[in-house]
This record gives sequence, structure tokens and C-alpha cells, in this order.
Amino acid sequence: MLKKRIFISIMAFCLVACVSPSSSNPQNNPNLANMENQGQTKTATFGAGCFWCVEVCFQQIEGVKMVVSGYSGGKTDKPTYKDICTGLTGHAEVCQVTFDPKVISFEEILEVFWTAHDPTTLNRQGNDAGTQYRSVVFYHDESQKAAAEKMKQALNDANAFGKPVVTEISPLTNFFKAENYHQNYYNENSEQPYCVYVAKPKLDKVRKVFKDKLKKN
Repeated sequence: MLKKRIFISIMAFCLVACVSPSSSNPQNNPNLANMENQGQTKTATFGAGCFWCVEVCFQQIEGVKMVVSGYSGGKTDKPTYKDICTGLTGHAEVCQVTFDPKVISFEEILEVFWTAHDPTTLNRQGNDAGTQYRSVVFYHDESQKAAAEKMKQALNDANAFGKPVVTEISPLTNFFKAENYHQNYYNENSEQPYCVYVAKPKLDKVRKVFKDKLKKN
């Protein structure tokens, strides 16, 4: 099933050029934090270009409990969006995805990640350029690291995208929640030009490829 979905994802990428609201970090949500402590949920952190696109793509997927936009991977403490936009902080725009592993596996979450963006362009997604837009998996544990490295290698061995996958795979060392206006951005600003011309095509692709994994409402 995993190989089949990877194949479908690859074909979708070749054919096409990213609903429940999220507003807080799992660590700041007592219910989700308690569920994670009990092993009922897991968290994954990804950078795949603008987090507005990444957020809405993962919000569609059954088993995803919450998606939080933020910043990871840099050295600046408590960075702001203005700081990030300089490209000098080392942080990437990321989304933390809290999911139910009984409903969706980390490997399936990875498939959504690699389908929702172009992992072959270094430090850019389309016209969004800079290290803050890099493709990156910030793994939370060794099992996530192994899964990400294995799938990246499989994609490269298959020449899935026609070019090498350059996705960074690094340990999660920090996560700073982005400003409130970035949370649930697409759902609240779907008519904004960036959402129409950049985010919506990615969203449409994810809905097409993972139609059997979408939330029912």
C-alpha cells in the first residue's frame, strides 16, 4: 500500500505543477499534550515552503488533529515573521502536525509532505526563495529519522521527480509558534491572491492524490 501511494504521489507530481482550525502548539494544549504523553498522538514537523500552503494541505487529512505554523531550525530565540523574512535567522517556515498514529502513520504523513511541494529545489518553492523556504523534515525521534531517510532514498533511487530530492533531514531542536494571524491562514483568507494562485493548486493536488484519506467534513 505504501509503495502504491508513493507511485500515485509521484504520478500526481508529474501531472500537476498544497479542516479543522489550528491555533496552538500541542505543548500548550492540555488535552493534546496529555494524549501525546499517553502515546495516543504523535507530532511531526515539516518545512515545505510557505507554511500557509503546508498547513491547509495537512488540515485535509483524516487522522490529523491539529496543524500549527511556526519556525524551526535556526539560532534566533523567539523569531518574528519579520526576522524570518530576512533569511538570516536560519529558521525555516514549518508546520507541526499532530496526528493519531492509529488512523494515519508517519510514513503516510511523509507522503503528503513530499506530494505537497517540490523537494528538488534548494532553498526555494516557486518564487519564494531563501533558506526559510527550504524543504526539511525535522524529526522528533530516531524512528522518524529512519523513515524519512528511507523514503527519500527510495524517491531518489526511482528518480521520482526527475531530479534529486534535496530535502534536509535534521533533528528538531526548537519550534516557535508563528504569529496568530498566520494560523489557519488559508481558510480565513482563501480569496487572497497568494492563496488563489499558489496555495490552492497545491491543495487541489493533495485532495486529488489523497482523496481516500480526506476528512469527511
